[in-house]
Amino acid sequence: MITVKKQGIVLKKTSLAFENDSVLNPGVYQDGNTLHMLYRAVKKGNYSTVGYCKFDGPLNVIERYDTPIIIPNTIEENKGVEDPRIVKIDDLFYITYTAYDGINALGALITSKDLINFERKGIITPKFTFDEFQNLAECNNLTSVKYFRHNRHFNPNDKVYIWDKDIAFFPRRINGKLAFLHRIKPGIQLVLIDEIEDLTNDFWTNYLLHFNEHIIIDPNENNHESSYIGGGCPPIETSEGWIMIYHGVYDTVNGYVYTAAVALLDLDNPIKVIARLPYPLFEPELDYELNGVVNNVVFPTGTALFDDQLYIYYGAADKTVACASVSLKELVQELLSNKN
Repeated sequence: MITVKKQGIVLKKTSLAFENDSVLNPGVYQDGNTLHMLYRAVKKGNYSTVGYCKFDGPLNVIERYDTPIIIPNTIEENKGVEDPRIVKIDDLFYITYTAYDGINALGALITSKDLINFERKGIITPKFTFDEFQNLAECNNLTSVKYFRHNRHFNPNDKVYIWDKDIAFFPRRINGKLAFLHRIKPGIQLVLIDEIEDLTNDFWTNYLLHFNEHIIIDPNENNHESSYIGGGCPPIETSEGWIMIYHGVYDTVNGYVYTAAVALLDLDNPIKVIARLPYPLFEPELDYELNGVVNNVVFPTGTALFDDQLYIYYGAADKTVACASVSLKELVQELLSNKN
C-alpha cells in the first residue's frame, strides 16, 4: 500500500459572519509556488458562499479575504454556493460549484480571466425530474437500477430535479473538446463538448438516452465505496494517464464514512479506466476527520504538485480544510500495479 502523510489542518473557520460555522471542500489553482484557494465558507444556519485565500508553498497561508469572493445571486442558488473546483484552460479559469436552493443541488459554472471579474454561466447540468430521467435512461435496459433507487424523490409539492453535482473540468481540452466529470448518484460520469453553449436541453436529452455510455465508474460493492462515489479533484495529467481522485462512501452502523479514492483514466479516452486502487488512498482517522459538522468525512477537491509531492486538499468532517500528501511517482506505480 502507498504511504500517505497527513499534513494537518490548513484552514479553519473565523469569527467573520460569512465563515463562522465551517470552511471546507476547496478548489485549488497552482501558479508556480503560489496557490489560489477558493473554499466553501459556511455561516451559522448553513448558508454557503465561496471564500478566497492565497498560499506560499503548499501549507503557508499568506493572504485571506475578509469577504466572500462568490455569493449566491440567482433563485437557483439562494440557499448557497457550495464546493468550488477550479482549473485554467488556455487563458480562462473555469470555476464549478453546486448551486443549492433548499431543494435542488445542481452543478453551475463561473468563468474568469483574473479571479477578480466573474462571468456566470449558470446551471450546466440537466434539469430533469426523476420521472424524466428514468424514462430516458432506462430506454436501452443498460442503466443499473441503482441509478433509479438513488435518485427517486418523494415530494409532490416541489419541483425536484435529479441532483447532479461534483463538477470538475479536466485542465485542458481532450481531442479538441472540453471535458468534465459530474455525478448523478451513485457513479461518476463524463461529458465531452465543443463549447459550454452546447449544454442545451436537447444535448442532455440525448445524453440521458445513452446514459450508460457516459459512466466512467460505478461504486465497487465490496469495499470502501460500496454505497456511492462522486467526483473530487480535477484530474491530474501524467504520462501514464489522468489521475482521478474522488470520494468513495460506505455505510456503517454509525452512518456513512467518506474516503478518498483514486483511479487512472486513459489520456485520450478518459471514459476508459486503466487502473483503480482496491483500497482507499486515505480515510478518516484523526480527530478532525472523525468529529465535526458531519462526522467521518474526508472529501478531496483540489491538488497541487511540488516536486514529486502531490498535496491533496480536502474537507475534514465538513468543518475544516486539511491536507495530505503522497509521492506522485509512487501513486502512479501503485495504480499501474492494480490495472483493470
